[in-house]
Amino acid sequence: MNKILVIYKSKYGATKKYADMLKEELSCDVLEAENYKKELPERYDCIIFAGAIYAGGIAGLNTLRKNYEKLKYKKIAILCVGASPFDEKAIVEVKTRNLKEDLKDVPFFYARGAWNESSMTFKDRALCRMLQKMISKRDTASCEPWMKALLCSQGQICDWTDKKYIIPLLEYIRT
Repeated sequence: MNKILVIYKSKYGATKKYADMLKEELSCDVLEAENYKKELPERYDCIIFAGAIYAGGIAGLNTLRKNYEKLKYKKIAILCVGASPFDEKAIVEVKTRNLKEDLKDVPFFYARGAWNESSMTFKDRALCRMLQKMISKRDTASCEPWMKALLCSQGQICDWTDKKYIIPLLEYIRT
């Protein structure tokens, strides 16, 4: 198998768990995005960028964007991790918002992460609570799946990380 590198950005740990799962499954190297060095990818045939979704953006994606010209001839994939259950409409929105220009054709995969308000920064917790309050005023029937999941997880500790979510990514990498 070709030499594979997973570069990840994890704020609360779920993305790191997926990076570790990929390491176990693919016998690949794993690197935090902040430790990325421009000459490093030359040793690899395949690069996986993994980052969580925060307010519609993918954490750490700027590392790929800044270095895409040098990496575009390699096999590349993006794994984004979110607390919401898979929803095609929401995923299309995330892709549209984040994968512009050169990145629009990079294969994109989604894995469900975790939720723990007590481990969040004050700012993240406050933003989530404001959003939950706004959503709670809506008619439940008009809520998107991510909105329902956000309301259900309020005050809960949830960990949905599971190897089943990376199976499509593993299949892509192995072909």
